[in-house]
Amino acid sequence: MSSNNKPAEIDQDGSFKRQVNRFTAPFGEELPVQSGKYRLLWSPACPWAHRAVIVRKILGLDTSISLGTASPLRPQIDRVDWEFSLDKDHKDPELGIQYVSEVYFNSDADYNGRPTVPVMVDIEEKKAVNNDYFNLTTDFETVWAPFHKEGAPDLYPEHLREDIDRWSDVIFHDINNGVYKCGFAQSQAAYEQAFDRLFARLDEVDAHLAENRFLLGDFITDADVRFYTTLARFDVAYYNGFKTNRTLIREFPNLWGYARDLYQTEGFGDTTDFHAIKQHYHLSITINPERTEEKILPKGPDLSVWGTPHHREQLSRTKEKFQHKRSTT
Repeated sequence: MSSNNKPAEIDQDGSFKRQVNRFTAPFGEELPVQSGKYRLLWSPACPWAHRAVIVRKILGLDTSISLGTASPLRPQIDRVDWEFSLDKDHKDPELGIQYVSEVYFNSDADYNGRPTVPVMVDIEEKKAVNNDYFNLTTDFETVWAPFHKEGAPDLYPEHLREDIDRWSDVIFHDINNGVYKCGFAQSQAAYEQAFDRLFARLDEVDAHLAENRFLLGDFITDADVRFYTTLARFDVAYYNGFKTNRTLIREFPNLWGYARDLYQTEGFGDTTDFHAIKQHYHLSITINPERTEEKILPKGPDLSVWGTPHHREQLSRTKEKFQHKRSTT
């Protein structure tokens, strides 16, 4: 099936139902963990891909897993795909492909879903082997440990894994995917239900962060990474584009400082491309693909405020943001 056919992800009641991932073979079991074998494809616009890139950077996996960057702009109105138009000759320099969908069809000629990022690709075979964005970061944090840089932090410590997983599940359903449930809803009832649930959860987390520097206390964990990528896109894209317009993140008393604390941490702000995010959500076909008039890129908001002091360290018992791995010797 051609990637030009947009798959339906709208339920009968008008609510958005995200498609299920196709390639979910786990690393360390079905997929060998091997330096130089895989290329991670992403676009800086995509929150799901962004969190994999953050973890890759923090743990030092950038020396073991190469990175291919697709444009934030969809190639054409009738093709829901990611294109390597930022690269010479519109080809990924390592895989030689123009569209992300090519590695999907190399793996499954009958693939009929939406080609998504992040996707891990076997470089030699040019095949998609894993697009399981929900579990990819925890794979990077666990089975990819032999390739972590010296002194890499522990983003998924064993004694906190149940709590991290619980937070991650809530964040995914109500916040990460919650903004999409608002933006892609095709009925007023479905939109309002998603809107109310999203802001009820944001209010709840904002209250939690009044006494906790990060979601699980003094140190950044995988749950914070997952949360951050939505916060970074909220004011510049979701607030207007997805009609999540009750409260800006910078208007929350605690979420705003928390978001800036993460942004000012290595691996977060230096992988955040606000311009690409704005391009994707306001100029690309993500929103109102049938619009034919000239699309306008919003000039605001002021992004310099992301670098202002956050004072979140006052909630922490330590100046360190990361918990380092315990020695096994």
